Amino acid sequence: MAQTGIQLDKLKERIQTTQVPAELKSKIITRLEQLGQLRESPTFLPEFDRLNKYIDWVVSVPWGKRTEDVLDLNGAKKVLDQNHYDLDEIKERILEYMSVMKIKQQKGQEEEFMRAPIMCFVGLVGTGKTTIASSIAEAMGRKFARIPFGGMGDPLDLRGQSRMHYESEPGDVIKALTQVQSMNPVILLDEIDRVTEQGRSSIMGVLVELLDPEQNSRFTDHYIDYPVNLSEVMFIATANNTHHISTAVLDRLEPIRMPAYSDSEKIAIGKQYMLPKVLEKAGVSAENIEIKDEAWAKVVRPLGYDAGMRTLERTINSIVRKAARVIVEKGPDQKFVIDENNVKDYIVNG
Repeated sequence: MAQTGIQLDKLKERIQTTQVPAELKSKIITRLEQLGQLRESPTFLPEFDRLNKYIDWVVSVPWGKRTEDVLDLNGAKKVLDQNHYDLDEIKERILEYMSVMKIKQQKGQEEEFMRAPIMCFVGLVGTGKTTIASSIAEAMGRKFARIPFGGMGDPLDLRGQSRMHYESEPGDVIKALTQVQSMNPVILLDEIDRVTEQGRSSIMGVLVELLDPEQNSRFTDHYIDYPVNLSEVMFIATANNTHHISTAVLDRLEPIRMPAYSDSEKIAIGKQYMLPKVLEKAGVSAENIEIKDEAWAKVVRPLGYDAGMRTLERTINSIVRKAARVIVEKGPDQKFVIDENNVKDYIVNG
């Protein structure tokens, strides 16, 4: 009896000393007091565990926490140019968005800007949709979270399930906020066209609520069961195409077409962006590996056809891994010159 009383007091102290909205805090404390009257009931322990878990989630929501936007256009352009080859039109569009945000910020009208359509990058797999969204967050100094929609079939994945259900949890939106610990992150809604046919209409309904500034200031997750203000979140969407996106959602999006890359552009991306990053991650010096110009055509098309940017990255990773093994076995002074004659020995499915 005494022990359970101490545990309830600890939960009450925990909720009182965190930055939880006053109304929600009051409801939880009331529930704790009601639970204290049931200490001799067989339902006490299950309900205590359920409420303890709920409080864990509630206090992990970053109520009132935010990052300061960095709306330096020159700095943003530098980040975008470092991370992405070409895409000049898309970069210009992003800088235009940030310019409007800066003007609104200076006038104290940030919320009005959020009524602008949400950027939705549309293009084939491997054209850089996800990475450009991550770069936007980096350029603005915001935290970044990704919610994958591929195969999603239940709106409860986004909105959460009532805590009365066994093993229920918040939905992906609240989980994204707790992951980044900020109420104004960039949240990527990735591949929103790839939800299941059965769940499409209901998921699109939740998306409308997320993207509509008239509604997202009071988004209610079924588990948290309290309105959460998402008006400061910068949502960005991606899709392979717009055919399976509802009209109501499209009305709130600004589709931006991602271009497909030619072989020469892929070679430039491989040389300038991918290879240096892969080498750095692997801890291999650029002095150890040289890929001759004539070998890049095979690196770009290892299977004999255009397989996309992800295959290019896997191929470069394969080259570096093979080199790394030899370096470990024979010493750091190894030099690998990859040309058209030996490139097949290094690439995936070569």
